[in-house]
Order: sequence, then structure tokens, then C-alpha cells
Amino acid sequence: MTTTDTPSEAEWEDLVSTALLGTDRRPPSGARGAAAAGELLDAAARQTLRRRAGLRPGPAAVPPEPAPHDPRPALPEAARRRLDGLLAGRAAPAPAGGRRGTAPDLAELLPQWLAMAGERGYRAPSAALPALLDAARARTDLRPRALALAGPRGLWLARFNPDWRFALRGGGAGGALPDPEDAEAVRKLWEEGLFAERVALLGAVRARDPAAGRALLAAGWSGERAEDRLMFLDSLRAGLSAADEEFLEAALADRSRNVRATAAELLSALPGSALAGRMADRAVTCVGLDRTATVPTVVVEAPHECDEEMRRDGVAAVPPSGRGERSWWLGQLVEAAPLACWPARFGGRTPEEVVALPVADDWQAELHAAWCRAAVRQRDAAWSRALLGAPSTPPATGPGTSSLAERAQLLATLDPAERAGWVAAFVAAHGLSEAFQLLGVCAVPWAEPLGEAVIDALDIARDAGSYPWSFSGVMGLAERCLSPAAARHLESLAAVVPEAEDTSPGAGAYWAEAFQRLVATLDLRARMRTELDGPPAGAAA
Repeated sequence: MTTTDTPSEAEWEDLVSTALLGTDRRPPSGARGAAAAGELLDAAARQTLRRRAGLRPGPAAVPPEPAPHDPRPALPEAARRRLDGLLAGRAAPAPAGGRRGTAPDLAELLPQWLAMAGERGYRAPSAALPALLDAARARTDLRPRALALAGPRGLWLARFNPDWRFALRGGGAGGALPDPEDAEAVRKLWEEGLFAERVALLGAVRARDPAAGRALLAAGWSGERAEDRLMFLDSLRAGLSAADEEFLEAALADRSRNVRATAAELLSALPGSALAGRMADRAVTCVGLDRTATVPTVVVEAPHECDEEMRRDGVAAVPPSGRGERSWWLGQLVEAAPLACWPARFGGRTPEEVVALPVADDWQAELHAAWCRAAVRQRDAAWSRALLGAPSTPPATGPGTSSLAERAQLLATLDPAERAGWVAAFVAAHGLSEAFQLLGVCAVPWAEPLGEAVIDALDIARDAGSYPWSFSGVMGLAERCLSPAAARHLESLAAVVPEAEDTSPGAGAYWAEAFQRLVATLDLRARMRTELDGPPAGAAA
């Protein structure tokens, strides 16, 4: 195109002026009416084309490298369609009026679908990667499993969208970590990688070979930043053993208070460690048995000071606001002492017998709370049972603790079957109003006795005329945690029953709706599993 062919700014401004004034007031070339309007549009189209054709082309962009290959199998076709539906349904607007209706909550089913797909080793369809990354961006709880499913192609794609930068900070969640047995690749990433990559690498190496992970951590330990040392040290929780004691003892002299505290906590989780022995020596001088009393009674003499050796072993000298110094120091000593030191201190009594002893001078709550923390830290099931007591005992009068949060932590130390049985008995005895935290620590799907206890308690609550919305949290938990096989026990509860005079208006319909949604959700979870177990799709995804 020559310079004379290019439309001048004056010509373009003339067209713009005509359009603003209107063709009736300023007709182009003397034309009138519709012809004038058509001529103006034709002229504008010609001028626009000529202006665009006169632009100089920009430099060609360098094409990105191809997406990496993902060797994992493709999803079965039905499972691929299900993933599309779950990703599309996660952002569906909330139903009007606040009522959820009978349809399953797809946003809450997505985490379960991702977990099942990950267990089977599938890769995400390429077309689903953008929606999968958007879902992971919106919900941090989805990120590990979503990025694992997205794999190396998801990380490759995340580089092109600033909204997906979180995936690049994920430290190899998408499969970018080297093989822990590839010493050279591990060394290179450890020395040159981003912090999140190094954390993920340390965890992977530690899971494969605890000694190799500890050696990796020891290399250059003193040169790491304090906050990084704290995060790295926390990785030793996985596979913690007596072999880690020497490294942790050295960390007790770290210049960072938080690092020292974490090292002391990890050492106290090793009942045979030197630190645990030192804490036991201190604790037994503070807590003993008064055999001269009419009834054998636990007596407590809390520490009068927090000396330098105690501080080196992780005892924090300054208590939180509202706590007394001596009780604060006592609690730290008892929770760090090996639980095995107490039966001998109390005349060979079992944990149940020790916990049942009366405690003088209002020290019981402090002492039992410290024993609870020790049982959780040391994963001691015998002491956890003693502190939990019988599930039928009213929580306020239990032998060890009335705190539901502490009970949930104690339950986590028991094996899954025992845990489910204890919570099932608790629900049968006390109903669901205090069981939500306890249900949350039970293995999913819930074992049959626990599932039956929850269903029976919901049925009893409905028959008692309870407000149905007060159990919405348990209902949501049941949708995610009940075994799909439990659906057959729920069908009779999904029918609308006549409402008694003393019940909340509309409660019967609400209960029926909630049970219908529960049945539909369990059926959908069963179909999701069947679809993921279906015949694999072709190589293309």
C-alpha cells in the first residue's frame, strides 16, 4: 500500500463527525435517508480495512516448547464426563431461599472424585486442565490432588496464566520432582530449587529413606534461614525414629527459639530419647502419690522456676496471658515426659487406674490436659483409652477430659476400627449434638456400626421434633463420609411424614428433603467409583 492509499486522519475524522451529527444533518456525498446511512457505513468499513492494512506487522513470537508427555493412563470416558460435570457444578449459584434441595452438592463431591482418581493413577484430560487449575486456585484444599491429577502438563500450562502461579509454587505436586534415588538430580534441586520445591523434595526423600532425608537436611543446615530451618525440621515428623535423636539434640542449641521448641517437641515424641528422660526426671519430682490420705490421692508441686536447662530442653519460660507461671511450666514438663514413667510412680497402677485417682488442690484439669497432650504426641493408645473413658459416660464427668477437641485428638491415636466403634457408642448414648468433632476424625467411609449409629440418631432427632437445620452440619458430613451402601437404610426416611403439633412448621418436608439429598449423594458417589473403575479410554485425552 502506498502513502496516498492510506486514509488520512482528516478523512477518518470526517467520517466520525458525520456519524456523531447524523446523516440527516450532514449527509455524505449529498445522499439522503437510508442511502446516506448505508453509504456512511460502507465508507467506514473501507476506511477501517485500509487503516488496518497499513499497520506494520509485529515481530513473530517465539513458540513455547511443547507440553511434556504424561505417561499415566487416560480416564475412562464416563469418568471424564463426570469430571467435566463436577468442575462445571462447583461454581453453580446457591439455590434461592437458602434451601439446598435434593440435588447432591457437586462442589463437595469434587475432592472425593480427585482422591479416587489419584488412587488409580489417572491423568487429567488436556481439555479439563484450565477448569481444574481454576478450581484449585479457588480452593486451597483441592490443590494437592488437583495438581497431582493435572501432572506435568498442568504445570506447563500454569506458566501462561498469572492466576495459576500457585501451581508453580507447589513444589512438584504435579510430578516434577526427581526420583529420590537419583542422587545427582536430588542434589541439584536441593541446591538450586525454590523453597517450596526443596520442602517437597525433602518430604519425598524422607518418605523413601529417612536417613537420606536427614542427611540432606544436615547438609548446609547452618546456612539456612531460621524460617526455612523450622519448615525443614518439621518434615522429620514423618518416619521419626531414634536415629534422628542426634540431629535433634544439636538443634536444641539453634539460634532460633521456634526451631529449638520444635526440636524439643520431636524429641519428646521419642520416649527413649535423652530429652524425654530429662523431662521424666523433672516431672516425677512434681507429681506423686499421697499414700497417707484416706483415699490415695495425686499431689502436685509445680516448679518454682524455669532454669536454663529447662529452657534449653524447650520449656517456654513466659506463659500466655492469663496463665500462671508454675502451672504453665508444669504442663510443659508433664506433656514432654514419657507416659511410661507414671505407672511406676503410682505404685504399678494401669493408665486407667492412674487417671481415676483424685488430684489434690484443683490440679486435676491441668494434669489431665498435659497427659492428653502427651498421649497425642507419643501416639499412646493405652493412655488415650484411659483418658477417653467409656463412651457412655457423660462428657462433663469423664475420667480424663471433657473437651471434645482433646477427645478428637485422643481418638486419632486409636486404630480406625476402634475409633469408629467408640464414636458409634458415643453417638448412641449422647446423640449428635456433641459428636461433630468426633465424627470428623473417623476414617472415611465410616464403618458400618458408626454409619448406622448416625442414621439412627438422625431418625431419632427427626421423630423428636428437633429443628432440622440444626443438624445440617452432620448431614453434610454424612453425605461425604457415609458408605454408599448405607443408602438402602435411608430410603424409608426420605418419605414426607405427617408433622406432629409440637414440631417446627415445615420440619417434616425439610427432613425428607435432606434425606432425599443424602440418598442421591450416596448413589452418585457409588456411580463415581464405578465410572473410575470402568474400561480405560483411548490414548488421546
